[in-house]
Amino acid sequence: MVTLTINGEDHELDVPEQMPLLWALRDVVKLTGTKYGCGRGLCGACTVHLDGQPTRSCITPISAVGQREITTIEALADDPTGAGVQQAWRELDVVQCGYCQSGQIMSATALLRDNPAPDDAAIDGAMSGNLCRCATYVRIRAAIHAAAEALGQEVS
Repeated sequence: MVTLTINGEDHELDVPEQMPLLWALRDVVKLTGTKYGCGRGLCGACTVHLDGQPTRSCITPISAVGQREITTIEALADDPTGAGVQQAWRELDVVQCGYCQSGQIMSATALLRDNPAPDDAAIDGAMSGNLCRCATYVRIRAAIHAAAEALGQEVS
């Protein structure tokens, strides 16, 4: 048995410690917003936060999580930065097929927490590990700028 803290709640799971976090989230806890993309940590669809840091859940074994807090896309609306990013995504109609977007939003939220006013280079660097088959990169960058501006206005 392993206890994981997911979105502020403890979950006791009877799973092998080598199981990738992605499958524990999706198949055991039934949080299906985190997506399987490549299984190799290269596409970013499976991005979650471990203690606020974007992490590829498809290559992170449960044994590596320890006592760290796991945050998934399902909890992001309760976070002011995450909610701001999601709002910008909706306003700018970023999503095309949508498959990669939970990972994109998780990475963008972590970026804006660390850098509330990123320039294009900072955005491109933070988002470089997130692939979008629909190529909505221009809208993703615009939404991150819009979220940064809106969140900056709220803080002022």
